[in-house]
Amino acid sequence: MSTDDVLSGVGPRLRRMRKEREVTLAALSEVTGISVSTLSRLESGLRKPSLELLLPIAQAHKVPLDELVGAPPVGDPRVRSKPIVRGGRTHWPLTRRPGGLQAFKVLEPQRDQEPDPRTHEGYEWLYVLSGRLRLVLGEQEVVLSAGEAAEFDTRVPHWFGSTGEGPVEFLSLFGPQGERMHVRARPASKK
Repeated sequence: MSTDDVLSGVGPRLRRMRKEREVTLAALSEVTGISVSTLSRLESGLRKPSLELLLPIAQAHKVPLDELVGAPPVGDPRVRSKPIVRGGRTHWPLTRRPGGLQAFKVLEPQRDQEPDPRTHEGYEWLYVLSGRLRLVLGEQEVVLSAGEAAEFDTRVPHWFGSTGEGPVEFLSLFGPQGERMHVRARPASKK
């Protein structure tokens, strides 16, 4: 539904609500401080509704603003995503819109892997739901267990995966910069 469609429905809704409550334009004007002529033009569609006009009317009728505007009912809030398998990992997107903060539930199977640290713009946050997650961050290596979280600047070479002891399930959140393609980081010089 377009904005014009929504706005064109406000006037008739205002008139119907006022008449159902058996309130005159003069009485509504007195309560809201809006002139009778402005109220009449709103109801007939000759005046576009604005927030400063609709708020006092909603307060006078003791209804939420949504009821005056005819906002559509809130849809089903559940995110129904299809799993994406990439590089042996299964990702379930937990956010629906592109850009902004992205959230994924990830299942990493049990496997032994050689870390291959990468970098990209952004900031990442990981939370382990079950299993143990191996995280290589720069020259540091840590193992996170269920209930533990890590956050880091993704410009630091990083890698995470299974410890090889079993599968690991975790949540991954990152900002819009994190959507850029990974760039291979130079390996740290060995001493």
